[in-house]
Amino acid sequence: MTGSVESARFALALIHSPLVGAGTWRPVAEELRRRGEAAFVPTLRDDPAREEPFWQQQARSTAGALAAAPPAPPLLLVAHSGAGALLPTIRLAMARPVAGYLFVDAGLPADGQTRLEMMASESPEFAGSLRAALEAGERFPAWRDEQLREIVPDPAARAELLAELRPRALPFFDEPIPAFAGWPDAPCGYLLFSQPYAGPAAQARAAGWPVREIAAGHFHMLVNPAGVADALLALATSLVKGVE
Repeated sequence: MTGSVESARFALALIHSPLVGAGTWRPVAEELRRRGEAAFVPTLRDDPAREEPFWQQQARSTAGALAAAPPAPPLLLVAHSGAGALLPTIRLAMARPVAGYLFVDAGLPADGQTRLEMMASESPEFAGSLRAALEAGERFPAWRDEQLREIVPDPAARAELLAELRPRALPFFDEPIPAFAGWPDAPCGYLLFSQPYAGPAAQARAAGWPVREIAAGHFHMLVNPAGVADALLALATSLVKGVE
């Protein structure tokens, strides 16, 4: 890392989707650190054998991983994909304040909705077919190498993504995820990559959030980490006032 955490303008907690692993964010974290920013990549952890909801386990594990982060500079929670719904619960599990929230090709929190319900509001056909498959005992995602070659061309990056996949059964997708009253309690921004997330990006624009767009695949962090870092820092600067 160039410089110290104390001299960084931002601390960005890069939170991966619970369907994949922390490796999806590592190249961007490395790029941010090269630029002198503080970047953390907590791992979402949960155990299907526990009675505690998945979202609660994931929020607690993320908050615990970030507890060791220095109190300065301003902390922003950055969520990719399915991690978007978790940001309010992660915020509640944390002892320190959050300066802002950034959503990257991610769904937006909707208090009390399940992941399947969130998907149905954006793509009813896909949500219906996914529910049928999950009710038949299948798990999602079950991506294969050839399905990801176009959006993640680098073989090593693609292999790591596939190795970290966490296919989930129906209970994961069918549990309600809460958002606390008054959320968001800090400024928000949105970074759009792919067409399936145009709906959440439109919601963000309607709410007056700053929105940036890079026409790319869903895992563009693995393709152009420098470009993604540029966009995140531009959004972070627009959210955190008083940053030079």
